[in-house]
Amino acid sequence: MTVQINSNYLENYSSEYARLVCDRFFSSRQFITGQDIIQLTSSTQVNFFIIKRLFELWQEELGKLKSNPYFDYRDIAVHEALTQFMNVLSRRIKVERSNLEPLVKVAVKHAVEVATDPVAFYQSEINKAPQGKINEYLKENKKYYKWHDKAVVFLIDKTGFGHDKDSYLRAVAANYQVVKDSFESVNLLLATLGDVKAFDLDQYLNEETDRPTVPIQENNTAATDSSFFEEVEASQPPQSTPPPTMDGPAPKASVESVAPPKASFGNGVKLDASKLKSHFASESYRGMVGILGELSESLALNQRFMFTKELFDGNADLLRHALKSIDEAGSFDSAVELINTRYVSELSWEPNSDVVREFMQLVYRKYSD
Repeated sequence: MTVQINSNYLENYSSEYARLVCDRFFSSRQFITGQDIIQLTSSTQVNFFIIKRLFELWQEELGKLKSNPYFDYRDIAVHEALTQFMNVLSRRIKVERSNLEPLVKVAVKHAVEVATDPVAFYQSEINKAPQGKINEYLKENKKYYKWHDKAVVFLIDKTGFGHDKDSYLRAVAANYQVVKDSFESVNLLLATLGDVKAFDLDQYLNEETDRPTVPIQENNTAATDSSFFEEVEASQPPQSTPPPTMDGPAPKASVESVAPPKASFGNGVKLDASKLKSHFASESYRGMVGILGELSESLALNQRFMFTKELFDGNADLLRHALKSIDEAGSFDSAVELINTRYVSELSWEPNSDVVREFMQLVYRKYSD
């Protein structure tokens, strides 16, 4: 996916986001723990990218210890003792604000990059892997990939070893063409940042500049036989799409032959609340459910533009009135009834369209716990 991006906007946004998050968390606390970081923001991907960077620093610390030439780190007793020490250390994450804020900033930048250009992001991840150990690197880090992970996790344990980096890079690009229609909406992913600061996707994508290369950045009573990082919760959906071959050209299968069929949300005339709830409840939107307050306050600018244009005949006042009415509906079922009565028929909505699905996903998130 080729995009023109405003790198200055992303730099300023991620800095401000990190500042606001730290203002909120450290208002009454001096340190943050690993468990706190997992739940730091409403964006699961941001949280897990912070943990990923801590994992990298943890590995670097182990590497420094093993680099000492005067001791035998291959000795079994030393190995076991060192493993236990590192596992205990991983459970003593204790970060002050001055050290957390830059980690949050980089995590936000990476989250935006993977949401808007997953091919470039995951290719940068492959480029970071040690030579000949790409599979091990991806397997080790897959628990931290929460957005658009289908672009890369198919490589793990499916293609064997011995392939050079160029083959992996080509495979990611080819696989993206096969599975992209099953990806989550970019707007929905970025909306999880909105409880801290709304992200303006239009401003980020609309600057006419050369496309840059994605930068490569760099409870205490638990058992100690494993590390904190091994126990970080992973929620990857099963991979059902057959991957493209590593050595050949991009697959020629049509998207329709591999992408799951679109769900039906109504009878062509009205939205069906039961079908919507069943569909949204089955999706893996970790960190997305129940995080919205007032819809009228929660939409990012790009969502307002899209809904105004596609659903409300270009009338921004009509959208604002609709959001206020939905906020006052009291329940998801009541909101769906209101939407059917006032908007689906009157404005000729297509209940099974992508834009209606995205709008209703937000309504569902508001009324789900």
